[in-house]
Amino acid sequence: MRLADFDTLTFDCYGTLIDWETGLAAAIGPWLKHRGLKKSHDEILEAFAVCQSAQEDETPAMIYSEVVTHTLRRMAKAWGVEATDAEARAFGAAVGDWPAFPDSPDALRYLKRHYRLAVLSNVDHASFAGSNEKLGVEFDAVFTAEDIGSYKPNLRNFEYMLARLGEMGVAKSRILHTAQSRYHDHAPAQKIGLRTAWIDRRHGKKGAGATVPTTLERDPDFYFTSMAALVEAHRKEISD
Repeated sequence: MRLADFDTLTFDCYGTLIDWETGLAAAIGPWLKHRGLKKSHDEILEAFAVCQSAQEDETPAMIYSEVVTHTLRRMAKAWGVEATDAEARAFGAAVGDWPAFPDSPDALRYLKRHYRLAVLSNVDHASFAGSNEKLGVEFDAVFTAEDIGSYKPNLRNFEYMLARLGEMGVAKSRILHTAQSRYHDHAPAQKIGLRTAWIDRRHGKKGAGATVPTTLERDPDFYFTSMAALVEAHRKEISD
């Protein structure tokens, strides 16, 4: 199997193109300091993963910035401290401020010359607008949880994406779903019959970070530790 076998790349955004772990840790830092809490980076990410997943399951129609707002409230409760409405809303509003991975903009600009690019993300339109400015590319399609009314790993999200891309004339066999999260993306994408490329942004780190630990039925079809590595593999393919 080759990257050239596909003409459409569908991306998860947060964790793959946007460095959400750095972003959410920076956003929560002032609150932790104000509350006198000392939590390691891993403790923050693991608590966020558990609380966010629970919130998404309970309120699938809630927009993502509100999900993140309620996630801080859940984290505060789990840690036995308070999060005021203002603090929680500031945390939720920071999604659009999370930074892009340094290699994402250049990689996307390169890939745009060779592929149709789409996003399937657990996000709302307003938050994604801030993220898209940092990515610097015009995607051919953007499918959000706000559009769909549910959150990945729900298969509805992938079914919605495939239906909309089908209307654009994109065959399922020509789609490569490209993502970091095994929980949100690779497991459901495999169930629905999509080929996947794993951008392992947590290469060399322990644990699953800000996502729920997940075992896959099979390995992803492609493995890269960065978007830059994916681009380099494509360049090599077309030069051979």
